[in-house]
Amino acid sequence: MAELPSGTVTFLLTDVEGSTALWEQASEAMRAALARHDAMFEAAIREHGGVHIRPRGEGDSRFAVFSSASDAVSAATAIQRAFAAEPWPTPRPIKVRIGVHTGEAELRDGDYYGTAVNRCARIRAIGHGGQTLLSEVTAALVREAMPPGAGLLDLGRQRLKDLTEPERVSQVVAPDLTSDFPPLASLDARPHNLPTHPTALLGRERELAEVRKLFEDGARLVTLTGPGGTGKTRLGLQVAADLLDDFEHGVFLVELAPISDPALVPSTVAQVLGVRDIGNHPIADALKAHLRSRSVLLLLDNFEQVLAAASVVADLLASCPGLAVLATSREPLRLRGEHEYAVPPLALPDAHQGTTAEGVSDSPAVLLFVQRARAIRADFVLTDENAPAVADICARLDGLPLAIELAAARVRHLSVDAMLARLERRLPFLTGGARDLPERQRTLRDTIAWSYALLSGEEQRLFRDLAAFVGGFGLEAAGTVCAADGDAVTDILDGVTSLADKNLLRQVVGADAGARRVGRGRAGNADSLLVRRLEN
Repeated sequence: MAELPSGTVTFLLTDVEGSTALWEQASEAMRAALARHDAMFEAAIREHGGVHIRPRGEGDSRFAVFSSASDAVSAATAIQRAFAAEPWPTPRPIKVRIGVHTGEAELRDGDYYGTAVNRCARIRAIGHGGQTLLSEVTAALVREAMPPGAGLLDLGRQRLKDLTEPERVSQVVAPDLTSDFPPLASLDARPHNLPTHPTALLGRERELAEVRKLFEDGARLVTLTGPGGTGKTRLGLQVAADLLDDFEHGVFLVELAPISDPALVPSTVAQVLGVRDIGNHPIADALKAHLRSRSVLLLLDNFEQVLAAASVVADLLASCPGLAVLATSREPLRLRGEHEYAVPPLALPDAHQGTTAEGVSDSPAVLLFVQRARAIRADFVLTDENAPAVADICARLDGLPLAIELAAARVRHLSVDAMLARLERRLPFLTGGARDLPERQRTLRDTIAWSYALLSGEEQRLFRDLAAFVGGFGLEAAGTVCAADGDAVTDILDGVTSLADKNLLRQVVGADAGARRVGRGRAGNADSLLVRRLEN
């Protein structure tokens, strides 16, 4: 393979329109056609100075990278012309949609990753077979250097499924190429109320794929669980955007954080969907009538404070076969057919990779810190000198996205070494979240207080008592420290289990189940069930 370009490069991504149907109609012809497809693609990439990257596990998709944006557009145009002229053996011609985008390369192990590649894929996804789409930055670079006879058609700003700022998209046009296509399949092509975000979602590729797979395999209720600040809402929004094409009548976000009365859940959902009460009938009946014949995904965000309304969700799912629900909650809804997906913290740097800037930069936790730090200070750079401290900050914060963002906001006034020294007292330090965030997410203390306020009185007492443990603890130790009035260990087990279900404790199994600190002393042998307070 030719040497892979680095720095600012141009990515080209393709895929075959309607390939699944073609495989089902004529598998032998499709096998021959794809062999020809690959040969023609690779020839065009080589001819125009690009490098073909190995297939990315996306079926018939192909991926190439170029040092020059104009070379990438020339290659794309050559591919479309060659494919249009080819006598394909399939029931209908092979047509590819192509996305081209220029951005900063993140090269690892012979492949490219990061937001620039993702954005290129999103641009490709909104096109049609035979259509080549360029991002705004690529169009600006090639406008005066288009292939002979080709030009650009401005298709306006389009909302992509990455939920960040809309992208102005241009189409490559030429007299010998098809130029009349249906409207782009952008985020606005189907009904939804999903918001945009100022930044891209980092480091969640595996989680996105796994949650999407649950729905693709037939799940109708998936609950994203985890402690406050783990990024459940952001992950849920991205999954919802990715699934938009699968729900003919739309995807809708229902924000439940403003309400605490479970009885208000049906009317809150109805308001989002524009459903009005029918005479003297309950609003839940109107909801069922509205959804019964529709294909809709509801994203029910922050369900933990209205858990008693889980029966409403069960009733809607039972009555409306085209309905699916994606919920975010600090504990599961405990309904039949529910698939719980525990959202993990962001991955920390691999100790085997060292603590240089290169060694830690693969970590999503570090990438998030650097991204947020650069938003505060444009001159912030991850270097070999500050990389160990950045990695240590992310580790001390357990990879929790909200905590990392709050820490990175301190870069305006503190060095990373100074930040690290102040993390001995995390709650007073991790403050100052953006003003447009919900109040509960502006400080780490507010996030914990939100969960604490939802506990029963006995659970609050147990949670306070467990603060005696600086590290982890076993059930026997918890019974000794926290039991009052002769509480049995089984009672402690019930309380600890409830707090773990609410993601205020984390279970530790295996190698980590050794001795734990209790105050200034040491705990004895660990029990088989060990949990650790998320904040100490």
